[in-house]
This record gives sequence, C-alpha cells and structure tokens, in this order.
Amino acid sequence: MNTLASGTPRPAASAPAGVALGAGVVKRATTLADGRDLIYFDDPGTRLGPSRSVDARTLDPRPETATMRLDVLTGDWISVAAARQNRAFLPPAELDPLAPQSPGNPSEIPSQYDVAVFENRSPSFGPALARASGSAPAATDPPTGLDDLSALGLGRTRSSVGRCEVVCFSPEREGSFGTQTPTRARTVIEAWSDRTAALSALPGVEQVFPFENRGEAIGVTLGHPHGQIYAYPYITPRTARLRDAVDRVGPDLFARILDFELASERVVLTGEHWTAFVPFAARWPLEVHLLPHRHVPDITETDDAERDELATLYLRLLRGVDALYDTPTPYIAAWHQAPVHVGRDAVRLRLELTSPRRAADRLKYLAGSEAAMGAWIGDVPPESAAERLRDAVAGVVL
Repeated sequence: MNTLASGTPRPAASAPAGVALGAGVVKRATTLADGRDLIYFDDPGTRLGPSRSVDARTLDPRPETATMRLDVLTGDWISVAAARQNRAFLPPAELDPLAPQSPGNPSEIPSQYDVAVFENRSPSFGPALARASGSAPAATDPPTGLDDLSALGLGRTRSSVGRCEVVCFSPEREGSFGTQTPTRARTVIEAWSDRTAALSALPGVEQVFPFENRGEAIGVTLGHPHGQIYAYPYITPRTARLRDAVDRVGPDLFARILDFELASERVVLTGEHWTAFVPFAARWPLEVHLLPHRHVPDITETDDAERDELATLYLRLLRGVDALYDTPTPYIAAWHQAPVHVGRDAVRLRLELTSPRRAADRLKYLAGSEAAMGAWIGDVPPESAAERLRDAVAGVVL
C-alpha cells in the first residue's frame, strides 16, 4: 500500500537538525513513513529553509532482508531479492517517485530538496539488526565474517546483509549527474562521502559502492537524475581480483598505472589532483578511468581541494561523453572503493565509466565470448577512443 490521497492537505513540517559538511553543504536527517532513513543535503546558499514536510503516506511493512546463495563453481554470492520485482518501471512523469511529493504524486521524498538520499524500499541488501523503530526485521542468517563467506560448499546460504540507497541529484525530473551545476555536483560529492562513511560503519558491511546508471540501454527504469549506493556484506568479485593483482605486482600498482597512462596518448584530461584516461586494455568501446594523483582508499579520504576539482573535472568528462553523439550516451559510472576493513593501503579510489555505445546507432552486446567465458574482444582501439574524447571534452564549457 502507498497512499497519499489527492487533495490531502500538505503534511506537517519538521525542522531536522542541520549538520555542516564541507564546502558549505548542510545535512538534515529524518525518516520516511515506514522508518527508512531520508537525508537531505542542502546546497551552499540554498534557497530552502530548514523545515521539511513529514511523510504522511501509509506504507506496507518493509520486506525481510533478502537471501544470498553461494555459486560453488566461482565462489560468488548471488543475492535473491524477490521484492525488487515490485519496483517502479518507467512511470509517467507525473508519477515520478523521486520528485518531491505532491497531492497527486505520493513519491518517496516529502519535501522540496537540493540533493536527497534515502533507503531503497525494495533493496537487494538489508539490515543485519532490527531497527529500534521496528521498521525492518533483523536478518535471520547473517554472515559471520569474510572467512565464513570464503568457504566453498553446496547449498550454502546467508542473509544479504547490507544496504541500498538512492541518491537523487536534483528535484528535476530529467537529467543526469552531468547536467548538474558545479555547485550541485560538489553537494553530491559531499553526500557520497557522508554516506560511504555511514554505510561502512554498519554491521556486516565489507565494501561500499556509489554508482550511476544512465539510459534505458543500460536498463535504467527511472529518468530522474539519480544514482545509487550499495553496501555489500562481502568483497565484490572485481575487487577480489584486483587485490590479487596488487599482491602479484606490488602495493604501488596504482601509482605505476598512473605514471604509465600519463606517458601515453590515452589521457583525456588531467588536473592538479585527478587524471582521466582510456585504459591500455579497455574492454568497452567507450571506457574512461578517473584516478586521483595520491593514494586515497575511498571518497571519505579526499580533501576539499580534491573534491573541488573533481566537481568540475567530472562534469567536463561527462559532458564530453555526451558531446560524442547527437543523443545522450548511456553509461555506467562506477566508483570503485577499497574494502572497508582490508587492503586499504593498496586499493585506490577510482571511477570506471563504461558505455556499450560503439557508434551513433550501435551498441556492443555481451554475447558468447564475453558473457559466457569472460573473454573480451575490443571494438575500438583505446588510443582512437581517447582522441575522440579529448576533442569532445575540449569543447565543453561549464
């Protein structure tokens, strides 16, 4: 059930306490009608006052934490989250679930906002412990640690402990991170840092992953400008393979990668604190990595100067990606962060932006070799892709 009748008077207002973050951003934490967390991040100099409307909807009880199953052939854990079948799928604009609530739209966010973050109602990963408010049941079979999760065996299951949050970049109904202003981008970066710290402190969480899916070709079901943050109970397969590479090559692997790419013709743009490049062995027809110049394991350990530059450099990169063609480019923007408890001195924060678009009217589909065997065949030489991106980014004016 999800009701907020048309013509219902505006819900009562509250004034969540404001907490000052970096760059003049203010955080205001509250809850939704079913007890899920909702956090507002106000832009510096926002026109919004401190008051926020109370969520007056009547909502169904929250689902139990999902179950994950071990694939004994790979050691991967597969979360089975049936509640995700009920999530919104390409709703009409007037029923945008991420827009501020109105009498005709009982959305997830009761007030006007700059940036808002809330717990997903149908998460793939849920709480290990019951909330004091009783809004979510406790996990029935949580993992007991990484050793528990690494053991192989047939028929092994555990509760999918963790958290899934939605990050709304704007109250506008269309757009992406790249359509935001530098000020708004800086606010989102503060939100990523705040939520990474909060999720990393949750019981059972081993890795935190902020990301943005953009475009229906990627599988996006909401056009509203937003991203997500997943908190996993394990170290993800990609990061596990990366840690193995660090062990084999050396703890200075990322410093060596950066030096190697800076000396190449694959650099797309560079600043004082960050460099974007097409990697030497790019898999996708459009693939760009963005790497900080010093070692930081996750976004929480970047300083103000690094965040300030990131806000503008990242926007230039995304707008350059969109300038390649006459229509917006679908992509996944994945912020790879070090695990919460292990490998933080060697695994460096980085963005990997990938798109299946290989021409204006063509997409790369993962078929037999890539999907079945994990054996990739590149369609575009990385040096050619970098040249096109450099030209596109050079024309971007913020």
